[in-house]
Amino acid sequence: MIKKWYFYASLVVIITFLSLGFIPSDHETKPWFLTEKTDGSEYIFPSKEKDDYPNTNVPYTGNHLIGFKEAVAFKESQGKYRLVNSLGYMGKYQFGSKALRAIGIKDDKAFLKDPALQEKAFMALLAKNKWILRNEIERYEGKIISGVEITESGILAAAHLGGAGSVKNFFKNKGNKHFRDAFGTSLKSYLRDFAGYDLSFIEADNNATVND
Repeated sequence: MIKKWYFYASLVVIITFLSLGFIPSDHETKPWFLTEKTDGSEYIFPSKEKDDYPNTNVPYTGNHLIGFKEAVAFKESQGKYRLVNSLGYMGKYQFGSKALRAIGIKDDKAFLKDPALQEKAFMALLAKNKWILRNEIERYEGKIISGVEITESGILAAAHLGGAGSVKNFFKNKGNKHFRDAFGTSLKSYLRDFAGYDLSFIEADNNATVND
């Protein structure tokens, strides 16, 4: 009789324990992946130190514009709209104030808070750099410079890193001089890592601006 009582008591305890495991938690959870209509508020606590972000490979999400944008964003900020690095570069694509002024954006704080504006700014800068570097694209695309096959997307990515002037100097020196940013990232690495994306439909426009 006692053995039966122990058996049924143990069975009740086991069933109760297993049942608790299927009760939803009251803790608030957030989705792992961001979806549409995000305002960037998920990224309000970025680190300003480069060492806080491990070196990772650029993700490949297709060879069209969306793939190019997300690959550059991942490399620049890991896709964080609110990130400001230790040198003051801002947002998902890490814009400096000078680059923002060149495309008509005067309010840095408003820019940092507005993901849609950041996306427009990236497109405007692509169009402007494509016009500035149109001769280099025509002349060097498909050629091997300093061991790297040159493509239009690689040139535009390198311009985003170091400015169109640095890209011109790279080709002027036939890739023999090492052009790097303050963190040691080279133009050559951007020419290589962002090669092969199809940006042919982007129209070169020296007057490309964004109205903020």
